[in-house]
Amino acid sequence: MGWEAPMREQFYRFCSEERGQDLIEYTLLLAFIALAGFGFMAMGREQMQGIAAAGSNRLAEANAAANPAY
Repeated sequence: MGWEAPMREQFYRFCSEERGQDLIEYTLLLAFIALAGFGFMAMGREQMQGIAAAGSNRLAEANAAANPAY
């Protein structure tokens, strides 16, 4: 049973090291920001559609004013 000592050492080293902790923290932070952004976009979808419709109407009016029909 000579494999128990090296496995125990690797397990203790794995539990005590913090090498991957920063990567996990940044990944969780990025996931939170992405979910929050998606939530805000879903909540404000109707307002964004209204703004886009208003902009489209103004562009159509400007086009009609610039190119009058003869």
